[in-house]
Amino acid sequence: MKERKIKMRPDEVKDFVDVASKCDFDIDIFYNHFIIDAKSFLGVMGLDFNSILTLKYAGDNREFENYVDQLAVAY
Repeated sequence: MKERKIKMRPDEVKDFVDVASKCDFDIDIFYNHFIIDAKSFLGVMGLDFNSILTLKYAGDNREFENYVDQLAVAY
C-alpha cells in the first residue's frame, strides 16, 4: 500500500479524477475521519482544499504517479 501526502486546488480536481479513473486499482483519499473514493468527482470536490490530504493506493500507473508527484507536499 502506497501512501502520499498531497494538496490540491479546486481547479485541479477534474484532471486529478480523470487521471485516477484510468487506474485499474482503488485509490482512496483520507481526510479527517472520512475516506473518499479518488475517482469520484463529487466526493473529491467536497474536500477541504486548505488541508493536506492522505492518498492511499496499491497499484502502479506511471501517469498517475507523475501527476501525484506534482501535488505532493513535503511532510
